[in-house]
Amino acid sequence: MRILRRGGRREHDEEFVAYYAARAGHLRNTAFLLCGDWHLAEDLTQTAFTKLYRAWTRIDRHDVLDQYARRVLLRAFLDEGRRPWRRERPTHDDEALDTVAPEQPEQRGVEERQVLKTALLRIPKGRRAVLVLRFWADLSVEQVAEILGCSPGTVKSQTARGLDNLREVLGDNLKPTIPGGQP
Repeated sequence: MRILRRGGRREHDEEFVAYYAARAGHLRNTAFLLCGDWHLAEDLTQTAFTKLYRAWTRIDRHDVLDQYARRVLLRAFLDEGRRPWRRERPTHDDEALDTVAPEQPEQRGVEERQVLKTALLRIPKGRRAVLVLRFWADLSVEQVAEILGCSPGTVKSQTARGLDNLREVLGDNLKPTIPGGQP
């Protein structure tokens, strides 16, 4: 059992609170991209920070906290999907979720994000996690491999397959535009 010196616990708590204040929003956004539900994203973020707080005094290298926090978040996300009540499926028609981006340029960005988010939720969780970590969190292949506990080759193949899945799901819903207004 480690005995903290006087004031040691307070210093650790202050460091944790500062880290939470600085990174909670980003971690919550990452969780939302993984699960597609703000309420579940809040739960996953809370779970991740609770586990991070419990390990806070044992963490020696605070320079890799973001990577560690993402790993804890990702594991919480994957564990959440294994719970029995998460295996339930909605009874509504999936076609109702499909939306086509409008032609108005001012609304196109919002609609494209919604289409992309819906498509992202339709690909397998593991590939979704790789895509979110690679392109949203802007992590390198090696960093994602370390978080997921796999080889860099696996990350590369899952990224390629995930992008293929995303293209299949999107179909013609998302067409890139060339700066000049031409599709």
